[in-house]
Amino acid sequence: MAEFGFNEHHQNEVINYMRFARSKMVLRLKTVDSCFEELKDSRLVEETFTVDEVKEMLDGLQMVVRGEVEMELINTAHTNVLLLRQLFSQAEKFYLRLQSDISELENRELLEQVAEFEKKDFKSGDKMNQETNKPKLAPLNESGVSELLNKEIMRLQEENDKLKARMRTLESQAMSALDERAKADRALKDLQKVQGGHQVADQSQEISGLEDTVAALKDDYERSLSANSASQKGLQENLISAKHELLRVQEQLSMAEKELDKKFQQTAAYRNMKEILTKKNEQIKDIRKRLQRYEPNE
Repeated sequence: MAEFGFNEHHQNEVINYMRFARSKMVLRLKTVDSCFEELKDSRLVEETFTVDEVKEMLDGLQMVVRGEVEMELINTAHTNVLLLRQLFSQAEKFYLRLQSDISELENRELLEQVAEFEKKDFKSGDKMNQETNKPKLAPLNESGVSELLNKEIMRLQEENDKLKARMRTLESQAMSALDERAKADRALKDLQKVQGGHQVADQSQEISGLEDTVAALKDDYERSLSANSASQKGLQENLISAKHELLRVQEQLSMAEKELDKKFQQTAAYRNMKEILTKKNEQIKDIRKRLQRYEPNE
């Protein structure tokens, strides 16, 4: 089993399981043989059989053999689950997660290697008939768990020591940076005291003058804005008064025109002119009638 990468302990475990599986297979084959022997002893007692009788015997034998094979396959599957349960239980105690590749179960090359190993290990019939009750997988003891925990604790302590050393280095670098910054601040303040005394005073006076100028401009703007608002309000009131006066004058003119028209219609000259226009219109109508009588085409 060296080609499978097993150590000696795991190789022995595989051998024990294969012996267990072989013993179960031998028992099931004996059961199948007994089915055929029972058929021979109980049914094949006559010299001739009809087709229906032969068919009935074969159907019965098929049902019995099928049941035995099906039971063996189901039992084998359940046995493999129990074996996996033992392996997974031991792995979980070490916080391991085992994985399986189902496709490898049909790898012909690996299956042939297992068959070759089985031929070498089971050469004699004595090996196949050995006792099937083999010891179970050895459970984990407390010493194994304690050893694993101790290793994990030691690893965590080493990481903790490394982190502490790193923290001390970073603290030292931070303190150095703070000292450098404090020195730079002090040097800057000293330089400002030496060079910037008069400049600060001049800048303060200049800022004060600019503030006064801005305040004066603000006052002028507010006064101008107030005056403009008053002027705008007066203009608006004058405009409204002018509109009212215009409407009043237009109404008076309309009334005067109506009055003059009425008075003109009441004068003798207007009446005479109206009578003359009426007569002229009648004459024109009479002339048009005569013309239509003599010259109907026009």
